[in-house]
Amino acid sequence: MRQVNQGSREIFISTIKAEYGDNTTVVSRQQVLDVCEKYNLPRPHWLLIDKSYRADRGMYYLTPKDVGDQSAAAKRAVRKANRLARSGGKIIVGDIDSMVLPSNPGPFSMVVPATTSPVMEVSLYGQTMSEKIDLVPVVDVAYVPFGNYADLHSIIKSRIFYPIYITGMSGNGKTMMPEQSCAKLGRELIRANITIETDEDDLIGGMRLVNGQTVYQNGPVAIAMERGAVLLLDEVDLGSNKLMCLQPVLEGKPIFIKKANKIIYPKAGFNIIATANTKGKGSDDGRFVGTNILNEAFLERFSITMEQTYPTEKVEVEILLNNLRLLRTNIQEEDKEFITRLVKWSTVIRNSFNQGAISEIISTRRLVHIIKAYVIFGARKKAINLSIARFDTDTKNSFSSFYDMVDADANKESQEPPPLDNGVTIGTFMGSSGALPPEAATLAGSRSLPPEAATLGTPWTWAARRLLAENFRRLGRAVIST
Repeated sequence: MRQVNQGSREIFISTIKAEYGDNTTVVSRQQVLDVCEKYNLPRPHWLLIDKSYRADRGMYYLTPKDVGDQSAAAKRAVRKANRLARSGGKIIVGDIDSMVLPSNPGPFSMVVPATTSPVMEVSLYGQTMSEKIDLVPVVDVAYVPFGNYADLHSIIKSRIFYPIYITGMSGNGKTMMPEQSCAKLGRELIRANITIETDEDDLIGGMRLVNGQTVYQNGPVAIAMERGAVLLLDEVDLGSNKLMCLQPVLEGKPIFIKKANKIIYPKAGFNIIATANTKGKGSDDGRFVGTNILNEAFLERFSITMEQTYPTEKVEVEILLNNLRLLRTNIQEEDKEFITRLVKWSTVIRNSFNQGAISEIISTRRLVHIIKAYVIFGARKKAINLSIARFDTDTKNSFSSFYDMVDADANKESQEPPPLDNGVTIGTFMGSSGALPPEAATLAGSRSLPPEAATLGTPWTWAARRLLAENFRRLGRAVIST
């Protein structure tokens, strides 16, 4: 059994009984979350994770029990109460021809086919996924909310059907944002990654061969509707016109599944969030190859569009520190200095990218990769060079040399910096007294450059070099090329 802090355990149990009565022995996940939020208590992971406390899906005993301790009648009672709580008392059973619909079927009723249906509905591992598997994301302790998180969190917490389209550059937390919001709220989330091949069969459901039988299995959309979960359509701009099968779903309306002969009404709390690198208009610069122009009617059904940017320097430093703490227990002052320099380095590169000086960018995800490499290899420059090796040679060497201007001591780990392709060696940028070309004054406007300006042999245009020089001037350095 999992070791727990007995003091915090007793405080939680006494608070639960004070809230719901001294005779309370079984609580739901929502009751646990409500008490934690109301009384500012830490979430009892000992209760939610340890299987010895689990009575049924989303239901927990306050004292651990072995499976053998539960009578069959007790198990049936718990399951029945749990099903009624999840469905809101609106479960309607019957095939499509003899189905009796509610007098006023709202968007949160659910229709389930009779067991006598000619099509057998199953899921993987012999379970019905809409009932057995917990799909609440795991809390990432390294995550730091930023950008549109607060607004997105409010929407998810409201449980109002309100489709959201999130767009932004790669590696800036578009996907992690809804995942961590759902994790904090205890909301289930189903993530479906979209490709050009994704179709109705993949999303809604289709026929599968299981144990020699042709059976129907729900897709992620149908499962999310039945469970009242949040559906995350990741990289939605990679999809095709086959996504149009989601039109009624994006309107919050029920869908008729022809292959299973049933209608599904979205349960309360169901919502759709789509993430993409573009706004559904394709990628003109070819940066995001494979993205497509999405149907305007499809895009129009999203209530709002959130434009996610990279975090501020302060937030990004906190993100990297949190990731480092997960990998190393003892954080030194030099580790913090390295992270601060990394963030300044990435900020200059992003500013240069936004101004059109360079065509590549350093994402927050890339910085996390560098931190992991730093823990593994123990060398700053090696961690950076390995993590930026995905870029072309000129960009890789330029990014590496840019970091030298932010961290003059980095090259002490390796006294022989690699040469550029044209044979020009990168200077240390901290003491080079070579003569500047006559164009230097023009490059920096009418202002003079500091004598520490180094020389680089890169094929960039003078306009690009000027933008980079202006950006690095803010850090007290300047860079030009001959």
